[in-house]
Amino acid sequence: MKVLVVIPTYNEAQNIAQIVGRARRNDVDVLIADDNSPDGTGKIADELAAADSRVHVMHRAGKEGLGKAYLAAFAWGLERDYTHLVEMDADGSHRPEQLGRLLTRAAEPDQPDLVIGSRYVPGGSTVNWPLSRQFLSRAGNLYIRFMLGLPANDVTAGYRVFRRDILEAIGLETVEASSYFFQTEMARRVHGLGGSIAEVPVTFVERELGDSKLSGATFTESFGQTTRLGVERWGQKLGLGG
Repeated sequence: MKVLVVIPTYNEAQNIAQIVGRARRNDVDVLIADDNSPDGTGKIADELAAADSRVHVMHRAGKEGLGKAYLAAFAWGLERDYTHLVEMDADGSHRPEQLGRLLTRAAEPDQPDLVIGSRYVPGGSTVNWPLSRQFLSRAGNLYIRFMLGLPANDVTAGYRVFRRDILEAIGLETVEASSYFFQTEMARRVHGLGGSIAEVPVTFVERELGDSKLSGATFTESFGQTTRLGVERWGQKLGLGG
C-alpha cells in the first residue's frame, strides 16, 4: 500500500504540528491542504514539510469548503500513484493512533473501496459530546440511510480510506458537494458504482483546541440535499417518476 493522508486545514495552527507528527507514526505520507489560513497554519505546514520529506503542503487560494479541499488533494494524490487516500481532520477528533485499523481493513483480501471509521458500529464511540448532539448525529445518519439506501451506519463520518480505483471511477471533477454533505455524496457515489463499503469502530473525540467549522447552515444543506435525492430515489423505486 502507498498511503496518502490528506489533512485539510483552516486556522489549525494550534493543532497541525502534533496531528501530523502522530499521523506520520503510521509510516504514511501526509498532504496538508491549507485554505490560506490567516492564523499562520500554512507557514507551520511549510516548516513541517521542510523537516520531513514525506510531508507535503498544498496552498489554496482561500476557504472553499471541506469538499473542495479534499477533491484537490485527492487529484494531487492520484497523480502521484498513491493506492489509498485517507481523510483525516486536523483537530484531533480523528485519532491518528486508530488509523491502523482503517488501513488494515483496507488491505484485507476483499479490498473494500471505502473504509469508514465509524462511531456507530460495536466498539465505536464519541467523547465529550452532549446527548443532544449524539441524538442529532444518530438520527441524521438513520435518515440518510433510509432515504438514500446506503449500507453504512455512519455515513457522515469524515475519517475514511478510499481506494484509488474508486476515486478514478467517480470522476472527481463531477463532484459538486463542498461542505458537510460531501461525505454523504462520496459514499453515495461509491455505492452507486457498485463499490464496497466497510466500517471499523473508532473513537471520535471532540476538539480541545481551536473553533469548530460546522454551523447550522451546513446541517441544513445536508438535510436538504439528502431529502431531494431521497425523494428522487423513492419515487423511482415506487414507479412515481414522470
